[in-house]
Amino acid sequence: MAETKTLRVNGASIIVGPAEPDTPLLYVLRNDAGLQGPHFGCGLGQCGACTVHINGEAVRSCQRPLSAIGPSDDIVTLEGLGTADKPHALQTAFIEEQAVQCGYCTNGMIMQAAAFLSKNKSPSEAEIKTALANNLCRCAAHLRIVRAVSRASGQA
Repeated sequence: MAETKTLRVNGASIIVGPAEPDTPLLYVLRNDAGLQGPHFGCGLGQCGACTVHINGEAVRSCQRPLSAIGPSDDIVTLEGLGTADKPHALQTAFIEEQAVQCGYCTNGMIMQAAAFLSKNKSPSEAEIKTALANNLCRCAAHLRIVRAVSRASGQA
């Protein structure tokens, strides 16, 4: 049965719905909240384009049903990671390393990397590659992405 729900997204409370409990969080964030950071990629949780943080953990929002989100869960999207005036270290590093080609994977790469760097401040190149292994980039910008994450490490 469709319901209206209050979510905490990027530090603000938003009311979404009515939506079915099995509606993917991705759809709610894009359609109800109007956020453009998380992208629909595969719909199977395999590409990472839809990655957001829930309570600091990187989560595939296409696979997280609305019913699994509680009122105290803190959801952060790319829009909440930094601002135009004060971008997150990863956002700055992606620009400086020109780690974006088509840009479709960028949301997932940055959100996955931010969760990773919150736990590992000084990763090796191999650790960065392992952390991002399940995020797909079809443009072959992987080397620049790894450099950007390395550049941002210790600053994130």
